[in-house]
Amino acid sequence: MKKHIISEILYWVIAVISIYEAFVKWNSETSRAILFIGFASVSIFMAIFRRHYRKKFDKRSNSSK
Repeated sequence: MKKHIISEILYWVIAVISIYEAFVKWNSETSRAILFIGFASVSIFMAIFRRHYRKKFDKRSNSSK
């Protein structure tokens, strides 16, 4: 289960880096900044999705013991 937590954290890190890059590139390369905003939104969605299913599987494994 530890690898599920690590992948969740990696999605949050990717989101933060993408938001930073979008902020830096907004005035010079707007189209690339929008692309980074897209990466950030997908990363946030995946982190929340992973967390939801990780908690669901943890609850299921704890109840079966």
